[in-house]
Amino acid sequence: MAQIKITLTRSLIGYPKDQRATVKALGLGKINTSVVKEDTPTIRGMIHKVEHLVKVEEA
Repeated sequence: MAQIKITLTRSLIGYPKDQRATVKALGLGKINTSVVKEDTPTIRGMIHKVEHLVKVEEA
């Protein structure tokens, strides 16, 4: 299955708790941290929720 690289590009300050929890569930903590995840519908849904905070690229 394809893999995607997710990078946190914006601060979480001022955003709702559900969006902060989604970013944490993706495995991201500080700005400019990256994780590589499997490209599943679940992960895509999480990315869609916080797409204004992260950058996504193919890995």
